[in-house]
Amino acid sequence: MDIVTDLKVERKPKLSETVVAAIREQLQAGLIQPGQKLPTEGQLTETFGVSRTVIREALAQLAAAGLVEPRQGAGVFVIEQLSTAFSALTSEMGTKNSIALNVLEVRLAIEIESAGLAAIRHNAAQEAEIQEAFFEFDMLLLKDQPTGPADLAFHRAIASATNNPFYVEMLDVLGRRAIPCDVTSPWSTEVAQSEEYQRGLQREHLAILNAISAGDAEAARVAMRAHLTASQRRYLGRIQARHGFYEAGSIKEP
Repeated sequence: MDIVTDLKVERKPKLSETVVAAIREQLQAGLIQPGQKLPTEGQLTETFGVSRTVIREALAQLAAAGLVEPRQGAGVFVIEQLSTAFSALTSEMGTKNSIALNVLEVRLAIEIESAGLAAIRHNAAQEAEIQEAFFEFDMLLLKDQPTGPADLAFHRAIASATNNPFYVEMLDVLGRRAIPCDVTSPWSTEVAQSEEYQRGLQREHLAILNAISAGDAEAARVAMRAHLTASQRRYLGRIQARHGFYEAGSIKEP
């Protein structure tokens, strides 16, 4: 009788991991704010229908990840230092293309490794979330609606699939500023919102999605680098076009 040795058996998450995931989602959605006190152990026990031991284990995991901190006699609080620092950074951002290039440089540093880790760490639900964001982009494009939210959701789902919350936090702070095809982005242009431009983005997204689905970390890194590097070239092209207008004696925006 042949023994199958290459079957993948997905491990059922522990109860504490389920609690951790739920609290992380609330943090990421802004339902629990930095500096806010979490419900008591008793309240969390009742909310999630688990034992105090499970809740304590979940809180220990959140603390180890740097998301919460226990305060003697006061309870457990969401940390605020990182969010405060990053929020201060984004509050100083203007609408200059030079700032957009700086944002992309940060994204390159974060998202290349994020894609590689997502390829090897993702579970089935996380892969489905990445795919859903990809197809949501397509649906919005067909309806001639802004695709920025789906674009950001695609990159955020990849960050979430690393199972490292700090990748998600970095993208959340950059928010819509990271996505030029969103009409609310300060760097959006008619070119960036065109169907041809966004179809190009989708081809780049597809290469990333395929690599992650295949569990190919190196291919995922290469695809993400290609995607973000192409975005850099697009911004540089806009800057060069602007220079051309000035050299021609015009002060109009390209």
